[in-house]
Amino acid sequence: MITFKEMDKTCFPMYDQVTQNVEIKSEYKVKRVNNGLGGLVLEEEPVTPRIKDLSVYDRACDYEKDFDITNWRVYMAFDGEVPVGALTVAGTTPNLFMLNGRTDACVLWDLRVADAYKHQGVGQGLFDLAKAGAQKDGYKQMIIECQSNNVPACNFYQKQGSVLGKIDMYAYYNDPEVRDDVQLIWYLDL
Repeated sequence: MITFKEMDKTCFPMYDQVTQNVEIKSEYKVKRVNNGLGGLVLEEEPVTPRIKDLSVYDRACDYEKDFDITNWRVYMAFDGEVPVGALTVAGTTPNLFMLNGRTDACVLWDLRVADAYKHQGVGQGLFDLAKAGAQKDGYKQMIIECQSNNVPACNFYQKQGSVLGKIDMYAYYNDPEVRDDVQLIWYLDL
């Protein structure tokens, strides 16, 4: 039986045990109409299947090195005592670029589900807790980042009622490993 709990920062070593793999079978490719003046179109295209490990980019144990996490909420899912899912919501935080100085919005900073527990409601349970916590904290909107090659996440956020608000084809340009990834920013009205 899966249980869900709000946690504090003492859980970060356990949080980081939850895998953060994305199975990539397709990607949303951005097509520019009239060099972008006619708009942008996202088309899902199959790609050579691969696994992308996002844990190399984000470790909960490192959050406090870069941010004041006083206004952050952390949730975890457990199968017995085993951590199988984790989610972080960043509330009002100075210098958090995704908030652009907003105090009425929060950021879904991280959502991960262990491979063996995907498609079993773990992500949904965590998301529901995060949404309720954000509403309780008085936020009007949740900002969510993902990449165009994480089609399952894009589809999940859309299913939750989020709308795609930004597409940045050069967000990761300075990192050769992910230079071709497209940043997608979703907005969920709370």
